[in-house]
Amino acid sequence: MRNLVKYVGIGLLVLGLAACDNNDTKTPTEGAAAESNASGQPVTLLDGKLSFALPADMTDQSGKLGTQTNNMHVYSDATGQKAVIVIVGDNSPDDLAALTKRLEDQQRARDPQLQVVTNKSVEVKGHTLQQLDTVISAKGQTAYSSVILSKVDNKLLTMQITLPADDQQKAQSAAENIINTITIK
Repeated sequence: MRNLVKYVGIGLLVLGLAACDNNDTKTPTEGAAAESNASGQPVTLLDGKLSFALPADMTDQSGKLGTQTNNMHVYSDATGQKAVIVIVGDNSPDDLAALTKRLEDQQRARDPQLQVVTNKSVEVKGHTLQQLDTVISAKGQTAYSSVILSKVDNKLLTMQITLPADDQQKAQSAAENIINTITIK
C-alpha cells in the first residue's frame, strides 16, 4: 500500500508541476480537440490483460521520467496538463473500497478543499473496479482526477486520469471516454 501511495503521490506531483508551469502553448480549436479524441490510440499492458484507448494527443512518456520503474506507465499530452498514469503494484489484503477511502483521505490531507465527485464500484467484464473522481486544487490551478483501482492477477492496478478542470463537465466526459474503453481479460 505504501508503494501505491508513493506512486500516486509522484503522479500528483508531476501533474501539479506540469499544471503550474505557465506554459503558454497554443491549444487547438475545439473542433480539432473533439476530432483528436474521436480517434483514440489503443494501449495494452500486463501481457494483454489490460487495454484501454487514449486520445490521439496523448503519448507514452514513461521513459522520460527520472522515477520511472517497470510497473509505472505515464501518458500525457504535449503540455503535460492531460495525463494518464498506470501503476501495477503489489496486491493488498484490503478491499478496493477501503483502498479508495484511504486514497481520498490522503488527497484531502493535501487539499482540504478537495471535492469528491464520485466514489463508486464499477463492473467491467466480470472485474470489479473502484472509481474515485475528485477535483483537486493546487496553487490556483484545478484539475479533475479520476482514479480507477482494480485487482488483476494478484496485482493492484491503479489508473489515474488527470485533466484540467477549467470546464469540469468536459473533463469528466473526457475521463469517462477513457474509462469506458477499459478492457480486462
